[in-house]
Amino acid sequence: MKILFLLLAGLLLAPLALLHAAGKPNIIFILADDAGIGDFSAYGCKYGTTPNIDRLASEGMKFTRAYSGSAVCAPSRCVLMTGQHTGHALRRANQSKIGLLSLPPDQMTVARLLHEAGYATGGFGKWGLGNPGSTGVAEKQGFDVFFGYYDQKHAHDYYTDHLVRNSADVLYQLSGKETWEDYSHTRIANETLKFIEQNKDRPFFCYAAWTPPHGDFVIPENPVFGEKQWPEDIRNYAAMVALVDRDVGRVLQKLKDLGIDDKTLVIFSSDNGANPEFIEPLGSTGGLRGYKRLLYEGGMRTPFIARWPGNIQPGTTSDALTSFMDFLPTAADLCGVPAPKGIDGHSIAPALLGKGQQEPRESLYFEIYEPFFQQAVRMGDWKGYRLGTKAPLELYDLKADPAEAENIAAAHPDIVQKIEAIMTAEHTPSPHYDAPEQGSAGGPKAKKKASLPELLNEEKPTPNAKH
Repeated sequence: MKILFLLLAGLLLAPLALLHAAGKPNIIFILADDAGIGDFSAYGCKYGTTPNIDRLASEGMKFTRAYSGSAVCAPSRCVLMTGQHTGHALRRANQSKIGLLSLPPDQMTVARLLHEAGYATGGFGKWGLGNPGSTGVAEKQGFDVFFGYYDQKHAHDYYTDHLVRNSADVLYQLSGKETWEDYSHTRIANETLKFIEQNKDRPFFCYAAWTPPHGDFVIPENPVFGEKQWPEDIRNYAAMVALVDRDVGRVLQKLKDLGIDDKTLVIFSSDNGANPEFIEPLGSTGGLRGYKRLLYEGGMRTPFIARWPGNIQPGTTSDALTSFMDFLPTAADLCGVPAPKGIDGHSIAPALLGKGQQEPRESLYFEIYEPFFQQAVRMGDWKGYRLGTKAPLELYDLKADPAEAENIAAAHPDIVQKIEAIMTAEHTPSPHYDAPEQGSAGGPKAKKKASLPELLNEEKPTPNAKH
């Protein structure tokens, strides 16, 4: 019996030992804001190229069945930081019945886990999980430093007179000419590179939660798309995607210059799908149904690319079913510490490194409360979607119908029953959100012709808005 126990223990610990043998990597997670899967040439972009992100894919692994944490900003980032899906996580929409929700002081985040494992931890860009004065500020959630926007609405302003470092305002004198020096992303990207350089001699976690191409859709110069006969917002959005790609290239060059390329895992993704106005002119959702705030594929299917020279086989593709909730346990695996209990994700490090046995994933669960309550489940090639906890289920075969054009629920009552059971099991009621049994009969189709402000349901900030 003792021998059997030791053999079983060895089998359980073997994947962790294999992964840790590869060395404790630096981890850089670059998160674009509101970019769709169709905005990147590695995934078939139609209007331009993203050569540096293409390089990540050609020198690393591209995932084809990856999902963000949600179809909108704050809950998606909450899932990424905590490893809990939106049926369990605190944040399930940008707002709640009591306003903004801040992460509690005892929340285990990926930053806290890595900090406790000896990593330097830095975040740059948009936080959105707790404003200054709250328990959810980044520096109370495991970050040594966070620079950028704490408040989501403040992050609309690319020519702001202040950014925030560890809850303290950093004030700027603007030129009034909307130059690159005044552009907030310039400051954020430069701080990202500075952090990497300052911590080149120790393990570090860099969370580059950059704001482009999120609105406002403004940019100081647009040499690539400026002559296109498109509306200005469309031209600027395309240029902001290109800007993200350029700065991915700057990160890769910095790693090479510092001699830490092969010590660093770089992951690239986006927090949710694109806004609806970019579907027709740019194809930003890659031909998928839906867009930001909808739990159809276009709202939450995301680019997900990982590169770690010498450890991830270059030019590989993975069809592993994964979402943002898997990042925390993957980081735990890679740095050689146990993942915390009570999370929903599991490590995809075996798939990344080709070592050990990748745990199969039965399903992915999502829920969201804006612009109306929705639930979704991905189970193999099946996709279920509904507008209330007891509403009729829509069912799609994503292998045959990736655009979710034909609801085949009536033909597959057994699959419908399985997905409904997953939805019931994975949805934990929250005191901060109301989940109706039956949603609006019109649902997302009724919203499709609404104006953009109605679709976004998001108050625009005043210039230089304070947090």
